[in-house]
Amino acid sequence: MASPEVKIALEGEEMIFTGGLRSLLPLAVRNLIRFNKLNTSSTSGMAEGYKQANVVILHKSLADNFEKFCHANNGPLPLLYRSKPGDWKCPSLSSNSDIRTDCLQYRVYEYGLCTGTLTSLKEYSDQLKDMVIFYLGCSFSFEKAVQKLGVPVRNIEQKSNVSMYKTDVPCLSVATFCCNLVVTMRPIPEDKLEAVVLATYPLKESHGAPVHIGDAGLLGIQDFSNPDYGDPVQPHPGDVPVFWACGVTGMEAISNCKSPLAFTHSPGCMFITDQKNEDAEAYLKEIPEVHCISQSPLYYSIVSAAAVKRIRDLESLIGIDPGILKAPVPLMSYQGDASESALMFLCDDGNVKKPRFDHLIAIERAGMAADGNYYNARKINIKHLVDPIDELFIAARTIPGVTTTGIGDGGNELGMGKVKEALKKHIKNGDIIACDVEADFTIVAGVSNWGGYAVACSLYILNTCEIHDRYLRKAIGFPRLSKKVAWASALPSVTKEENLLQILRHHGVRSGITASLEMEVDGLSFYSTHSDMIEKLLGVLH
Repeated sequence: MASPEVKIALEGEEMIFTGGLRSLLPLAVRNLIRFNKLNTSSTSGMAEGYKQANVVILHKSLADNFEKFCHANNGPLPLLYRSKPGDWKCPSLSSNSDIRTDCLQYRVYEYGLCTGTLTSLKEYSDQLKDMVIFYLGCSFSFEKAVQKLGVPVRNIEQKSNVSMYKTDVPCLSVATFCCNLVVTMRPIPEDKLEAVVLATYPLKESHGAPVHIGDAGLLGIQDFSNPDYGDPVQPHPGDVPVFWACGVTGMEAISNCKSPLAFTHSPGCMFITDQKNEDAEAYLKEIPEVHCISQSPLYYSIVSAAAVKRIRDLESLIGIDPGILKAPVPLMSYQGDASESALMFLCDDGNVKKPRFDHLIAIERAGMAADGNYYNARKINIKHLVDPIDELFIAARTIPGVTTTGIGDGGNELGMGKVKEALKKHIKNGDIIACDVEADFTIVAGVSNWGGYAVACSLYILNTCEIHDRYLRKAIGFPRLSKKVAWASALPSVTKEENLLQILRHHGVRSGITASLEMEVDGLSFYSTHSDMIEKLLGVLH
């Protein structure tokens, strides 16, 4: 990207730097930019270890609302500094700087349209007296932290600008400022994903952790090879596309605002500050982990290590096996009266691009065995009692973005086809009763109810995890952790289950195991077994 030896003039003296642009101090790089001494289209890799900034320049009448827009969407728009009207310097970020000259290139916007690019804004000095400059964090700032871990940054390797894409994810609007999120993409080797997340998560002023890992189509990006800004960056075999919120989001907001006059930096042509990057380890209060949750389409999620541990504890608890269920409990009714019934049920007008659901869960629902029949644990064919819900699970395989989960305790349940070979080996009558239909995810519990309870508890953990919440909302809008009370209301409780059993007894519903009207589930005493399990599961949450 630069010659190994760079000469510049500072305060009348010629100085020689042999380390290239990476080793130059920010002031030196800004001087090179100011006097048009650089032949490059991007500041990526320059002045390593120092923060770079996106720049937005607006009329002072719009400044307060734009600042609110930044705070409302601080993933793509982390605000480093807001100037006073007509102030071309930013003393808290840099010394001896002039925003009119210290970016490689600027964009001019008139009534929302980009009408040109410039290498200096000095000709607009009169107009700038009534304008406010916003300096926003940039992902170029964290590239050095990533490289220090031995992670390749492909755009630097290929001497190109980073790839930037418009998404279909709407930002939270404020007044006239509204737009969709723009993201940068860096191909990262799969075995380095967690290292990259660990390195970038604490750097909130440089966009922080990725907002999406995996298939670009899930962000609404149609042509991955043709970025909306920057250059196409070629991945290596084994690389996974990783996306960060991008400050170019501000350009989209400026365009939609349609103000008479506005300026921004050109994509990739950042303002280089004198501030050093944060020490990531010093700010790492929670440890994020990366988990692959789908191969087709490829999709990873990010969640805190503490949340993962709680979910693992839930898994251990529900694995306790107090007995074998002897009767199935059907949970839903579906009539497959035509070959396209399942697709019509799952998608609008049967269109696989318009699914009505994103996840199907079957709990203790008998599934089709290899011979086409449905069996209970005693090897009795109950096909006449079972509606073909299996068709929904089978059809879901053909619908991108729809996943399935099966929860069971005896092996005959829908979704258990995922582990059917183990069932045939270890479960009595397994070669006959084992369900042949797979789910994407299979949860095996000592009692199926417990598996359902654990899922509810896990959803509570995930939806009250700050790291996971940020990832789900793509770092735009405000945290949704205020919904903690709503999620808590969906948790199991001893009182809820006790009331439910009492209602069933009142209506003469007897145990499928013992035919008694006692307080029991699956032939097991509610108070000595199930109530204790519920309390243990809830105890994991605290």
